[in-house]
Amino acid sequence: MQYKRFYYLIKLQYLGFRYHGWQKQPDVLTVEHMLNKTLNYVLEGKRFKVIAAGRTDAMVSVNQTYAELFIYEDALEIDSFFPEFNKNLPPDIRALEIEETSADFNIIQHPKLKEYLYFFTIKEKMHPFCAPFMVNIQEDLDIELMMIGAKYFEGEHDFYSFTFRPNSGTITDGEIVSCELKENDIYTANFFPVQSFVLRVVGEGFKRQQIRLMMGALIDLGRHKIDLDFLKQTINGKNRIKLEHIAQASGLILNKVEL
Repeated sequence: MQYKRFYYLIKLQYLGFRYHGWQKQPDVLTVEHMLNKTLNYVLEGKRFKVIAAGRTDAMVSVNQTYAELFIYEDALEIDSFFPEFNKNLPPDIRALEIEETSADFNIIQHPKLKEYLYFFTIKEKMHPFCAPFMVNIQEDLDIELMMIGAKYFEGEHDFYSFTFRPNSGTITDGEIVSCELKENDIYTANFFPVQSFVLRVVGEGFKRQQIRLMMGALIDLGRHKIDLDFLKQTINGKNRIKLEHIAQASGLILNKVEL
């Protein structure tokens, strides 16, 4: 028997600090697991499927992204479903809106522009409440040099060196529309350090752990462990330079996805 299928697009956000990423995995807590658990309860066991616009790593937070929801048999009553869904989600996951779409829409293949933010502070130890949002590098860094280096990533490049464990079939070419490192004026809180910084990166798609590898290279640049010439070499994938420094995940936020 073939069931009719209904299609919905959910905009959502979550704090990733206690999750082992998006994708459902055995024996660990993930965002997808909690989303499916909540949907199963609210939909009272009806058949459904969820596909995300992209997967995040452990401890990575999301300010705004999308997931496509497929419902079998019966259409949703959105006005009643949406508040009930939000009510039953855990406090660190929130649905922002939901709209009906069609079978023609494919969230994986649909063109997307993603904006990532990586927050960090230097020198003095930060307030513990900051831990889910930024990384504390307790040393001095050459921030001006890092700002120059960040601009090197803009444009079309072979990001082989910034792809985690690429294999022979991995497509490492990509384009970064914008990449800048600046003083943080995006997110604030009364327990944040007086001064913090943010790396803002915009592009259509990114390789696994690409932003964290980029940030790791910039931190090494700020420490004067590498120079601008070496950084330029790493952005040419033909050089096949293996980078070891993957910056901590907790400073990374997927700020928004534009469909």
